[in-house]
Amino acid sequence: MTDPIADLLTRIRNAQVAGHPNLVIPRSKLKLEIVKILKHEGFIEGYVDDPDKGHQGAIKVFLKYDEGQNGIIRGLLRVSKPGRRRYVGKTDIPRVRNGLGIAILTTPKGVLTDSQARVAGVGGEVLCHVW
Repeated sequence: MTDPIADLLTRIRNAQVAGHPNLVIPRSKLKLEIVKILKHEGFIEGYVDDPDKGHQGAIKVFLKYDEGQNGIIRGLLRVSKPGRRRYVGKTDIPRVRNGLGIAILTTPKGVLTDSQARVAGVGGEVLCHVW
């Protein structure tokens, strides 16, 4: 697999469209940090980290729906891709949907949201947008 982050986003998108209550994804440190941010920002109900499942481990993600059974996550967009990386400076961090969404960045201070990166005063690679 050439792009595990795009795979994570696609699995979440597909499971939510199909109405599944949860999904299991292969574990990596970066995917775990992205899932933690999604939980902290209220886009998913929660997650369970199982590092012992299989040789790689797994993360079970519990999706969140509103009262009409519509997914809370309206959109997921992969920004920086393996063929074309997208880096931004601390003054160029994008605002997603005028602040209604979040951008997830990898920075020297770890994986952060756009607002956390602005407060920390760091730029980095823009992984994805979530709204």
